[in-house]
Amino acid sequence: MRYAVLGTGVVGRTIAAKLASLGHEVAIGTRDPKTTLARTGPDGMGNPPFSVWQQEHPRVRLEAFADAGAFGDTVLNTTAGLASLDALGAVGAENLDGKVLIDIANPLDFSQGMPPSLDPVNTDSLGERIQRAFPGARVVKTLNTMTTSVMVEPSRVSGEHNVFLSGDDEDAKKAVAALLISFGWPQPSIIDLGDITTARGAEMMLPVWLRLMAALGRTDFNFHIQGA
Repeated sequence: MRYAVLGTGVVGRTIAAKLASLGHEVAIGTRDPKTTLARTGPDGMGNPPFSVWQQEHPRVRLEAFADAGAFGDTVLNTTAGLASLDALGAVGAENLDGKVLIDIANPLDFSQGMPPSLDPVNTDSLGERIQRAFPGARVVKTLNTMTTSVMVEPSRVSGEHNVFLSGDDEDAKKAVAALLISFGWPQPSIIDLGDITTARGAEMMLPVWLRLMAALGRTDFNFHIQGA
């Protein structure tokens, strides 16, 4: 299976590495590959530059958004939520039509500082906006309610816990559920919330998650800002 992972931040890297470890062909999409590879300093979270990461994961190719989208049979959006529509626009509707589009992003708005708010929220969601903007894509919202490492290694959290699916296309949700199972999620832990409007609830879990992190004084939640 060929996957396009949009975004070069820690979420995109983690998902891409997991997919490659499972034997899939993977391309990471970015706005400008030359610029991405030219960065030499750590990102805002202290992660090494992408060029260092890619040396450790030579099977994962780096492409411009459109080329990555054309390459992938399935597309995963891990870009910053407020930039996701622009990034997907750069991929192009023709490269998304008919494909499962897994949206992992959250529409975090940092314009008023920390903690961030959500935009949109309550009566709309990023997942819905993506589905409206790209009606030919089969959008499924998932994995956005947890820290990055748990997405691909759910056993890091002891006991029973859940991952959610939201989307209008039942076959697409089945395909995404199968992918989650390959990541290590037990079938009973995968909860189908319903159509894409249920992504509103999943996205609104993020403000609670961030405030819980602050209340517990934790610094090991691996809080991330997705990169493009």
